Amino acid sequence: MALVRKGSRRIIVDGTVYRWRLRGRPTYCRGLAWSPCAFAVEHADTPGATLVVVADQPHPSNWTGREAEPVVPSRVAAAVRLALSKGWTPTTPGSSFHLDQSTGFTPSS
Repeated sequence: MALVRKGSRRIIVDGTVYRWRLRGRPTYCRGLAWSPCAFAVEHADTPGATLVVVADQPHPSNWTGREAEPVVPSRVAAAVRLALSKGWTPTTPGSSFHLDQSTGFTPSS
């Protein structure tokens, strides 16, 4: 599944151009900080398998007022490098590649 261009940002990681996006409005569970935020990354020129990264923090726009750091390009670049080392092939069509970095996330009660 390809990323929506609107709202996505370009990032260059080790000379390769990608697009990434964090959903602007959180889903219900993410809005209540019951589940951590996630962002998606794909190759900019030849989109294939999308990388879905689950972070270790609540969505920055959560409704409970829980403090959350913004998702910054350096974090996206680190996730891309890790996913590539774990076998993600961004230009090959297929199902999305999931990278779970949610260790340490505590859901709101």
